Amino acid sequence: MIWGMNKIRVAVIGTGHLGSRHAKIYKDIPGCSLEGVCDTDKSRLEQTAAALGVPGYTDYRQLFGKVEAVSVAVPTNLHYQIALSFLKQDIHCLVEKPFTNTLKEADELIKTAARNKLILQVGHIERFNSAYSATAKLIKDPQFIECHRLSPFPGRSLDVGAVLDIMIHDIDIVLGLVPCGIKKIESVGVNVLTPFEDIANARITFKNGCIANLTASRVSDEVMRRIRIFQQDTYISLDYKEAKASIYRKDGLAIRKDDLPIEKEEPLAKELASFIDCVSNRRQPLVSGLVARQALEVALEIQKQIWKRKR
Repeated sequence: MIWGMNKIRVAVIGTGHLGSRHAKIYKDIPGCSLEGVCDTDKSRLEQTAAALGVPGYTDYRQLFGKVEAVSVAVPTNLHYQIALSFLKQDIHCLVEKPFTNTLKEADELIKTAARNKLILQVGHIERFNSAYSATAKLIKDPQFIECHRLSPFPGRSLDVGAVLDIMIHDIDIVLGLVPCGIKKIESVGVNVLTPFEDIANARITFKNGCIANLTASRVSDEVMRRIRIFQQDTYISLDYKEAKASIYRKDGLAIRKDDLPIEKEEPLAKELASFIDCVSNRRQPLVSGLVARQALEVALEIQKQIWKRKR
């Protein structure tokens, strides 16, 4: 990456589990300077600010004029309000997923960023997973895709259901692999421990005939983040958690398995470095607001079908 002459002044809004990780990583990125962190939880804010040696703010508006870019890592229902405020102040934004609660909110953020010529990136982290980067170039014409994303009950991110919390990662990846439009979506799901769906399954049929089957659960006793992609004479298996990938090819009447060489890197560090690079050099983000909107639209349709069925 080619950094600009001056360091990008950046701040993190939200110092929870993910926001504190953003802040720690920004401290180590050569192209930026962490100017502060913000949270309404004073004890959590003070702890993070002291650990990183940066100012802490309880009101995000105090950062106007002090920074050029921010990470917005607050609960989803606050994404729109906070990101819009920064975009209106000509400040570039990385908004954690899920992008927003509604498509109307997403459209307003996209339009505001475009009008002010600002970078708007959304935190779909699996795009920066080393295993995905190693396999993406090998995927030519998928015919069937199967995704499993399972985790124990998280105790956080409970303001949204499993579709917007975890399945949206796989929705984003699948839409990137099969960019031909959707013919049909069929979804089921149940709530177990929260008022939202905690387990969900969606079957997406694309216009070219490819089918993607996605399962997400946050009430599992194991952690699994895997995707399998089937195409002519080839089957690719990818493990996001372990950052491993294998390709299976037809070899006469047998199947040959080859493990792909993968240089493991921290996905969030790659994502944030990419954001700073986009801001510094005015590059288009890998996951722009428009790209994230597509995943959000599909996720909201899946969610709608689940709750319509339950009613």
